[in-house]
Amino acid sequence: MPVSTPGVQNYSKDKKVGEGTYAVVYVGKQIHSNRRIAIKEIKTGLFKDGLDMSAIREVKYLQELRHINVIELIDVFMSQDNNLNLVLEFLPCDLEVLIKDQSVVFKSADIKLWLLMTLRGLHHCHRNFILHRDLKPNNLLLAPDGQLKIADFGLARAFGNANEDFTPKVVTRWYRAPELLFGSKHYTGAVDMWAVGIIFAELMLRTPYLPGKDDLDQLDVTFKALGTPTEQIWPNVSSLPMYNALRVYPPPSRQELRNRFSAATEKALDLMISMTQLDPARRCDLNLALMHEYFTESPLATEPEDLPTIGKDTGEDKRRKVG
Repeated sequence: MPVSTPGVQNYSKDKKVGEGTYAVVYVGKQIHSNRRIAIKEIKTGLFKDGLDMSAIREVKYLQELRHINVIELIDVFMSQDNNLNLVLEFLPCDLEVLIKDQSVVFKSADIKLWLLMTLRGLHHCHRNFILHRDLKPNNLLLAPDGQLKIADFGLARAFGNANEDFTPKVVTRWYRAPELLFGSKHYTGAVDMWAVGIIFAELMLRTPYLPGKDDLDQLDVTFKALGTPTEQIWPNVSSLPMYNALRVYPPPSRQELRNRFSAATEKALDLMISMTQLDPARRCDLNLALMHEYFTESPLATEPEDLPTIGKDTGEDKRRKVG
């Protein structure tokens, strides 16, 4: 993991824009170019060995993943207090902000492009054997030119070893696949595909699709919407650690889904259904999703520069407003 030492002199931290338990995020500038950047400073002193493995992985994966739909890692340096600093491209908005702002009008073609860019970025991750494991609208950042970038690889892991155990305690609850809710330690890129399917649903509804209050309620909310899994539709599901006596809900009819997603075309509904299959083995894979007829039916996806966006900390505002 190459780390530059003169980084402290190369960048300014102008404004704190976020803080969590383990990291602080600043907006700043690259001194020599005057380019706006974001700096994620990881508080290494909180970890007994000086640095959390997830931070090391995040740097490693971002150094490997160079793609227009993945956030760019510009530099890494140690600050004088021995905290690890990740210098990232500055992205002024995220998808969650747009979804929540009811003054912003989405066209179906806008949703199509956001979904397409998410799938392209995720395809690049999986092609490089990296699971993201925390896809959600506020980890999908939007550049001023309209490009969507997958960000926050703090929970990401390499995959490819069939015998390797993973923790099921990943992915923000509302976007957590049913195999994770059931405590599976052996899972695939299908967990990321589920999350994208739920984000797709949220973009169409403009409200969270499966907002569980806690882990137990998440199971109930998920199965009330999509049906309770049985051995017939998901072989060996009953052998998963957290599978026990569940309230049985029938799967929704096509008409019920049409009623809930009233603006969706039949092909949009087909794609969403295939991405949110309860059985991960039946869930649509990335190649099939990217080739789905939804992306070639009219209207075609909006051009990136024509997407609505809201510029946080920039004053730039390209909302497509009601009326």
